[in-house]
Amino acid sequence: MNGITNLSRRAVLMGLGAGTFVLAGGLGLAAAPGALAEDTPKKYGGDAMPGGVKDDPRLFVAVAADGTLTILCHRAEMGQGVRTSWAMVIADEMDADWAKVKVDQALGDEARYGNQNTDGSRSMRHHFQALRRIGAAARQMLAQAAATQWGVPVAEVTVDHHSLVHVASGRRLGFGEVAAAAATLPVPARETLVFKDPAKFRYIGRGDVGLVDGFDITTGRATYGIDVRRDNMLYAVVARPPVHGGKLGHYNVDEALQVPGVLKVVVLNTAPLPSGFLPKGGLAVVAENTWAALKGREKLKVTWEDGPNASYDSAAYRAELEAAARAPGQVVRNVGDVDGALKSAAKHVTAEYYIPHLAQAPMEPPAAAAQVTGDKCEIWGSTQAPQTTRETVAKVLSIPPENVTVHQTLVGGGFGRKSKPDYIAEAALLSRAMDGRPVKLTFTRTDDLHHGFLHTVSVERLEGGLDAKGKPVAWLHRTVAPSIGATFTAGVKHEGASELGMGAVNTPWIVPNLRVENPEAESHTRIGWFRSVSNIPHAFAVQSFVAELAEAAGRDPKDFLLDLIGPARQINPADLSDSWNYNEDPVAYAYDTGRLRGVVERAAREAGWGKPLPKGQGRGIAAHRSFASYAAAVVQVAVDAQGKLTIPRIDIAFDCGPVINPDRVRAQLEGAVTQGVSLATLGEISFKAGQVQQDNFDTYQVTRIDTAPKDIRVHLMPAAKYDAPLGGVGEPGVPPIAPALLNAIHAATGKRIRSLPIRDQLRA
Repeated sequence: MNGITNLSRRAVLMGLGAGTFVLAGGLGLAAAPGALAEDTPKKYGGDAMPGGVKDDPRLFVAVAADGTLTILCHRAEMGQGVRTSWAMVIADEMDADWAKVKVDQALGDEARYGNQNTDGSRSMRHHFQALRRIGAAARQMLAQAAATQWGVPVAEVTVDHHSLVHVASGRRLGFGEVAAAAATLPVPARETLVFKDPAKFRYIGRGDVGLVDGFDITTGRATYGIDVRRDNMLYAVVARPPVHGGKLGHYNVDEALQVPGVLKVVVLNTAPLPSGFLPKGGLAVVAENTWAALKGREKLKVTWEDGPNASYDSAAYRAELEAAARAPGQVVRNVGDVDGALKSAAKHVTAEYYIPHLAQAPMEPPAAAAQVTGDKCEIWGSTQAPQTTRETVAKVLSIPPENVTVHQTLVGGGFGRKSKPDYIAEAALLSRAMDGRPVKLTFTRTDDLHHGFLHTVSVERLEGGLDAKGKPVAWLHRTVAPSIGATFTAGVKHEGASELGMGAVNTPWIVPNLRVENPEAESHTRIGWFRSVSNIPHAFAVQSFVAELAEAAGRDPKDFLLDLIGPARQINPADLSDSWNYNEDPVAYAYDTGRLRGVVERAAREAGWGKPLPKGQGRGIAAHRSFASYAAAVVQVAVDAQGKLTIPRIDIAFDCGPVINPDRVRAQLEGAVTQGVSLATLGEISFKAGQVQQDNFDTYQVTRIDTAPKDIRVHLMPAAKYDAPLGGVGEPGVPPIAPALLNAIHAATGKRIRSLPIRDQLRA
């Protein structure tokens, strides 16, 4: 079950050896290009993504003569277990023997394999049904081949754990024995596929399937981007402009070239803003090893021209955001008369919340190797986005995207950073500069923090009105944050539809008067995707404010939250001014308040909500819908007389619909909980004179074992059936953690913290 490799296009087409059954081409291929009719139904989910979803079994399944079943995975493995879960679904539908399954990694080829960008918590959400179709089609082709060999109707053939069985005669054939014949058969039409009864699943929904690459990872055999070695390879690091939009001024490289092992210093041009995923430019030091490259970079004499963002200062910018939040902004949702309701309310509550920039800081910093040969380029590296990588590399090299080959390695953490291939483009440019020798480009941790695509900074201002009975009658939310869109398009000063649809406009509250506004905010650094994206600031503010309103009303926070959610109902996201809805069908993926209520009630019950706690301890609750899943968390904290915070326990209830790999879902949620705590207590990237002030994990701290939650309990909500739509898993566990934590601190101490990170605020 180890030995994950990249499967070349030729291997997919021709098989892995004599007697191999390889399925390649038929189901789910894209229609011929042409103008769409006006009445063509809108596409959603994976079908709406670039490249779409492919369910052709001949692309993804191979059976060798010895029965080995090879399954091709085209998603990036970065700790979420997608290679394992991907194979589990196909193998289960085929009724294959897990001991005979191996997984190969696809090359980056969107036209062939469909969308490959691993982000948005959508790998299984978009592909589960397609994977079932792949497995069912392969199973039926194997069964047909056995029936033909025996001269019996295919209806008399059953599939039993990697074998074909003719019950009447007792005859049995292994998958490998009919593989060659099965390869000659047509792929069954989608409407003729017969799916396995979920009651007979061997792997799907089970929690005892180990990672296919677990042995290699735990024994150091696995290859990450930073591990890549190529013959005759060189190594490089880059001195980049410290200010976003800055460029190279005067420089002297003489001392750098004197460092033993340094071969060349290469000038990389700076792209004009907005630069998207293009490299920042600067001076690259190319050497015989990474250490020499680093020492050479230290010897560079460089003067930078800092450009338009030289005065970017986090403290001053926060004041700008706060001022914007206190004035009317672009109205993005409006119900009733908020101003009138606030004026007549018995109580008017106002609060502002702040979250700074955050860095993804994956354990493996960005790294990739590239080799340019003529008008072709090969890439080996950690990337969440093979197609984006092909397009970006092709752009900087001025070659066709199809001339770029991307070999996907394991990704040592991504969290959105490795969706941006600027570092891979740098490696490609340097290989060309070194006459086609392969070059590995590596970021240090300081490079990672200083030259990333940061999570946005945000000020969220909320105002609420309560009547004399404590019932909410008005809700006003102003969300102010620079948009990811500014990274790609000049003049963008408002959050986009996707950002607003992450918990700002689409609150399902039972409040008669509700308005959401989005004042302007100008970006001064590269903004990019971060695990859970804008759900983090929106959930933090909204769920904290719910608890503040509950206190003003003299109500229990959990009961008040449930009353705000209201009765179970299905809401079309468009009715909440959410035109995005994670690109999912608004009917299949309606906002289900019953499911939101369900996770709130489950988390509260499991955590013992309402039971007394010792002095200095408290519980807080928060809930949030994101990536088409529902999560609620109850955090229990203890704060001593000196203000030291400990977290004895966190309960998280989670509803993502059908659960494919429970072990991986729990692991993802445990990681999300820990990361949520880390962001709330420690996470902050700040700027002064346009430059990031944090250099490493001593100043950009993350939660360590001594401050992590002592006990994380994951409660998965049961799903009724496996044909129900799936939600995302990787990201939805993060948003409720910060507000639940801050609500718990308030319950324990009476102190309300509205600015993240907490750091030493409890000691003040």
